[in-house]
Amino acid sequence: MDATFHIKNAVFNVRVAGVMIENGHVLIHKQVSENHWALPGGRVEILENSQSCIIREMKEELDFDVKINRLLWMTENFFEYNCKHYHEIGFYYNISSVTSPFHFTTETFHGEEGNRLIYRWVPINELKQIPLFPEFLRTSLEDLPLTPKHLIFEQYS
Repeated sequence: MDATFHIKNAVFNVRVAGVMIENGHVLIHKQVSENHWALPGGRVEILENSQSCIIREMKEELDFDVKINRLLWMTENFFEYNCKHYHEIGFYYNISSVTSPFHFTTETFHGEEGNRLIYRWVPINELKQIPLFPEFLRTSLEDLPLTPKHLIFEQYS
């Protein structure tokens, strides 16, 4: 059971995302039915730590065995989605493949979970033109922090 709690018109969740970079490109994904993109990852399960979560999610979604290089950002993100207010705690990890570089392609592709998600390697210098959320990623992925940063975003419309 993931750590997502629904309360009336609000949702609280804990999300973990992986920053995978190959050849100056970062891997992003989106739901087929959506227009916005995000970094791959998922919801932390009850009694699961964030590092174990990103390792599990990458294996489930992409069949990648990954290692954690370092924590980049911890975020508190407040936003509206599907007529609900979200309070999301996020952990963003720089990760790499355990055995060999990630499979890099310029084509979009589907992961291990079928056709629900589309993945794409995007040149980091083109992220400003992509609807990538949270929005700070559009510029922050160009210069990864050397030490973890705590960020707070309130994006209610």
